This record gives sequence, structure tokens and C-alpha cells, in this order.
Amino acid sequence: MCGIAGIIGEGEPGARRDRMLEMLGMIRHRGPDQFGVYQDAAATLGSARLSIIDLSTGQQPISNEDGSLWIVFNGEIFNYVELRPELEARGHRFRTASDTEVLLHLFEEYGAGCLERLNGQFAFAIWDARARRLLLARDRLGIRPLYYTEVDGLLLFASEVKALFAHPAARRELDPVSLRQVFTYWSTLAGRSAFLGVHQLRPGHTLAYSDGRIETRRYWRLEFPAEPAREEEERESLERFKELLVDATLIRLRSDVPVGAYLSGGLDSSMIAHIIRSRTSNELATFSIAFDDPQFDESGFQLRMARLLGTRHEVVRATHAEIGRVFPEVVWHTETPVTRTAPAPMFLLSKLARDSGFKVVMTGEGADELLAGYDIFKEAAIRRFCLRQRDSALRPLLFRRLYADIPGLRETSPAFLAAFFLAGADADSPYFSHAVRWRNSARALRFLSQETARAAEDGGAAPEVPAEFCRWGPLERSQFLECTVFLSEYLLSSQGDRVGMAHSVESRLPYLDYRVVEFAGRLPARLKLRGMKDKYLLRLLGREFLPADVWQRPKRPYRAPIHKSFFGPAPDYVCELLSPERIRAAGFFEPAAVSRLVAKIAGGAQVSETDDMALAGILSTQLVQHAFVEHFPAARPVSPERDDVAFRGEFPPPGRSGR
Repeated sequence: MCGIAGIIGEGEPGARRDRMLEMLGMIRHRGPDQFGVYQDAAATLGSARLSIIDLSTGQQPISNEDGSLWIVFNGEIFNYVELRPELEARGHRFRTASDTEVLLHLFEEYGAGCLERLNGQFAFAIWDARARRLLLARDRLGIRPLYYTEVDGLLLFASEVKALFAHPAARRELDPVSLRQVFTYWSTLAGRSAFLGVHQLRPGHTLAYSDGRIETRRYWRLEFPAEPAREEEERESLERFKELLVDATLIRLRSDVPVGAYLSGGLDSSMIAHIIRSRTSNELATFSIAFDDPQFDESGFQLRMARLLGTRHEVVRATHAEIGRVFPEVVWHTETPVTRTAPAPMFLLSKLARDSGFKVVMTGEGADELLAGYDIFKEAAIRRFCLRQRDSALRPLLFRRLYADIPGLRETSPAFLAAFFLAGADADSPYFSHAVRWRNSARALRFLSQETARAAEDGGAAPEVPAEFCRWGPLERSQFLECTVFLSEYLLSSQGDRVGMAHSVESRLPYLDYRVVEFAGRLPARLKLRGMKDKYLLRLLGREFLPADVWQRPKRPYRAPIHKSFFGPAPDYVCELLSPERIRAAGFFEPAAVSRLVAKIAGGAQVSETDDMALAGILSTQLVQHAFVEHFPAARPVSPERDDVAFRGEFPPPGRSGR
């Protein structure tokens, strides 16, 4: 894992080199082990390396044999072991044992077509020094980030926005359209960032840059069969799924440093930990989060699973006060407003892993999206069921069963349930499955100032869907939206890469191996969601390996407390940033509306989920404005005197030789 950055375009070489050292300084948390810079007349590439594979010779940037191609790479190519012999047979010669060099030679052999052969999680840049052409690429699901912007005739790219902002010409201004999207969909939509003029390369896409022109191309997309899948035997599907998941897990153990695992206590992470313990001789260290609030705590299940597997288990306790304390740091790393505090405990968890000596952890993310584990899939099915008999007083009662943990819902009348879940429901809408969630989230838009609301008027576009979307089944349409909006844009970013790499910890996600993803896409719906039984195929696999109280346990969404983390007592920054003066100065929200919300929460009134989300969204927006727009820090540049820096190319710094 690494952080990468680049400046493409003509300019004074010394200035470009100095800017690059400042850009790398802003993302040194992503790769504190080594730093490298390549420079020629038209390009400067930089890498901040977290050494995981080939610790001794894998320093970047890396070139091919004749120095015509140069790469900076963030991520892992897990099948590099299988790819290298093929390339050697074709005459390629290697100077390192790294997956980075394998990737570069694979590109040399196949061009951008090499992406179809990669099994990994990555964002990389390859510079063709002869053709003066840049290629950027991002992995299929968007596990690793990559941003870019154009300023003063230059293309800047980096793993994080803060590295772009180290360049003085970069524009630092929050985008009202992006703000509207965050307050509706929980994140910006694909291709956007929170900032005007800063773009995110979409998952499964490449960007080619030459002669000042940008061309993006999609090379992969999540797809489902247009016709119902062949009704395979249950046992046949189960065996194939087991084979794929085991292999996806084992190849993600390839590392020259120890690999740990996150253990939530649920089915998904327990299955990954079981595979590691049962298929290898590795001693396994596991890490989990405990909450003081029993509404969120799952530590009992975590400890039971750790004892069963015989892991060396460590726990971080995420108290209300601790979540509130680290929230500004979390927002600094997410680089976007968030309507949840869930990234904060994950930030604390990655610190625990790193303090325990681990750079790499396995996680269970992706199973719920691919195998229909979330309540939103069941909710959509119930809503469709209710619409077939709109006047039924019995069918809406299924929502009580689905959301049995929501206080007061059991006493709610069928008429209210129908009004809440079915109001304006259009079963033919491509967004039917997510309409209730997005409608409820969008209630927070009432806090926007009139100026912000007007500026964001053109941002009401819904998420993009492919032309064949309408030919997929209802469950598959729901899964596509969940994967492309929630998983790629929020979960893998704010709650994944950003809070892990804040402490230089790389997460690896076996369920998001593209082979597992494509297999799950081909499965018939009944092997994913059967009635109210979610993740059907994974539960069958769990029955083979795990205790009944683990594989049968209902899905419990990972959440974290919000208003209790900021009020009781409130950290100083909360009172300051939510004051009418600071709200008015930033200009994004109506001061009076925010003051009413603050008074309601501080007064001990019952706080709804939408109020909680509004609080997190408003506070994090204020933090982003404060940190990135009003008080963006000067970079502590990477220094040849202080850091392990390799300079390569035509313009080594004065007094230093290229190496």
C-alpha cells in the first residue's frame, strides 16, 4: 500500500520537485516507510510507500528495462505470483520481487488490457516518457482512492485531496452540489468529491491524459443476468462459492509482514477468520470494537468467536467521549462531510491494529451487498408485497417484524406503517428499493441555507444506472444501487481506506475479489434472499464451519452513537463550530435551524435518526470547511535529509545523485 501523487505538464523542474515533496508530505500517513520521486521534462511522479511485499527492493517509482515507462502504485495485485512466470517467458526481466513491477511489465505487454487480468485492489499511474502520455486506473469496486484536478495547465493527481491542495494553484472550496448529494445518498455520487473542480476517478475506470486532453474509459462494471439465472443445484452453487471464497482469502494472505483480521462477531468476518485458521498454520491476531452503549455493542459475540478460533484477540473500547474526541481527525482523513459517526470507531480500530504491530488486516466488507444481507433488500421486497394489495391491514405488519429493534414500532398502526413505507411508492421506478432511505436522509436538506440550496439546485440528478438495468430483477437492481452508491462511495472510503490508512493499515477484502463478485451476480435471487432469510448461500456455508448462534444470528448493522458523542459534555469544537456565528460565517446552513437542533439535543429531547444524521452532517461540514478551506495547513514536505527518499529521472535535486 502507498500514497501516490503526480504533476503532469511543463514547468520549472525545481518548482515541480519541491511541490511534489510537499504533496507527499500531506499523505505520509499512507506510506511512512519510503518515499520516491521520478521527474522528467513533462512529468513528476511521487510515492509514499507502506512496505508490505518485497520490503528490500520494491521502492517506487519503478521503471521498465529501458526507462520508457514509470509507475507509482497504491494497492496490491494478489495474483502477481501467477503472472510473473508468464511475463518472464515472454522476455521481461525483473529487478525486484514486487507486484508493482509485475503490473508495469503486464502493462508493457498488454496495454490497458492488462486490467482485465488483475486480481487486486489498486490505484496506479503509468507514465510513458516517450509518448508523454499518462494512464491512471482504479480497481473494479473502488477500494483504493484516486483524485485529480486541472490547474494552470497542469494535471494533478493523488491518493487524497489534501495532496492536491498542497499545490498553491489548487482551488479549495466546498461544492454545494456535493453537499446536497451527501445529505441525500450519504456520499457524493461517482466521479465527484466534496470540492469544486476536484474529481474522483470512478471505480472500474481508466483516465488517459495527453496533450492536455483527458479521456476516461470504463473497463469493468457490476452486472447481473438479464434473464433469470439457470437454476443450479444448491449444493453445486455452495461448493463453487466455497472454492472461490477460500481462494480469495488465501491469496490475500500473501505478504512479507504479518496479517491480522477484524472480527465483528457476525457471520461475514467470522467466516474469513475461520478460513484463515483452518486452511493455514498461521497464528491469527484479531481486532474488534466494543461500545459502552449496549445498543451498539457486540463484544460478547466477538470474544466467543475469538476463543472458538483460538486467536490472539485485542479490543478497543469506543466510548462516547472518545468518538467525539477523534471526530475532527476522522473528518480530516475522510475529506468529506459524513452523516454518520461510524468511521470514528474504525479509526480507533486501525490505530489498535497498528499499535499492535500490524500493517495488514482482513475484513468482511462486501458480503452484505453481494449476498443481500442488509435490511434494505428485505424492506424493498416487503414494500412490493404490500403494493400488490394496497388496502391490506396485515401486510404492513411485516415491517414490525423486519425492524423489531426500533423502539415503538411494535405499537405503530398498520395505517401509519403503510403511509411511511409506501407513500408515493412507484414499483416501476429504478430507485424503488432506496426511495425510503433517500427520502428520510434528504430531510436534513431543510438545514441548508437559501444560498446553498440555490447553488445546489442542479445537483438533484439521481445515481446513474446502465441501459440494461430495467431488465434485471428487483433484488439485482437493489444490489446495484447499494454497491455503486453506498459501498463504493461511502463504505470503502470514509469507513474503509481513509480511516485505515490514517494509521498506515491496509485492509484486504476477500468478498470483493472480482471472481466472488461476478459469481454472486450470476446467482439466482433465491440463493441470496429467501423470504426474510438473508445471505442464504453464506449461511449454508456457515452451517458447515461455525456455531449455530453465529451462522443463524440475524444481521446487526454496524452503527455508532451520534448525538451522545457530541453532547454530554460537548467537546469545545462542537460548541464553537455549531455556534450561530460560525454557522453564519461558513454560509452552508441556516443558523436559526441549527440552533433549534442543538437546543433540542442539548435539552434531552428524543432524537430521531434523521436528526442524528443531520447533526453529524452539519458538524462534519463545518469541520471540512475549517480544515480545508479556512485553515488548510502548510505541508511538512518530505525531506532527503529526514526521510528515506529515492530520486530518479532527469532532474535530481542539487547535491543528490539519482538512484
